[in-house]
Amino acid sequence: MRVSDDLKLYIGDVEVDYLAVSRAVGVDRRVVKQTAEQIRKSPYLYSIFSKTKPLGTSLVDLVSLLGYTGVVVEADPKSPGVMAEVAEILSRHGMVVRQAVAEDPEMVPDAKMTLVVEGQLTGQAMEELNGLKVVKSIKILK
Repeated sequence: MRVSDDLKLYIGDVEVDYLAVSRAVGVDRRVVKQTAEQIRKSPYLYSIFSKTKPLGTSLVDLVSLLGYTGVVVEADPKSPGVMAEVAEILSRHGMVVRQAVAEDPEMVPDAKMTLVVEGQLTGQAMEELNGLKVVKSIKILK
């Protein structure tokens, strides 16, 4: 969500009113307006929230419809190379990664990485993923 100079809220190019946001997050609309005002007054916060953009459509909930597999990786999110090691294993098994979503550990407790891959994960690939030192657990979504 983006905050404009005139305190309007946007998701992409679509303006969203305070009431709709307040209902979605379960607070009074005045709280949403006050939050937008605080963001606008803070040069640091405004420098961030005036530039945010949606990333696009998540394929995670569509994996079964598309014949894909979701691979949810729980690892130390601050450990370098997690995505690279997982992608390397998937690549060696001929799997194409269609989408990767990694939650920000500064914003999401227990941040995880979810990969959407073409086809089904093989048992051998699953064993190799579970064998990675950086990986705590793997969950498959179908």
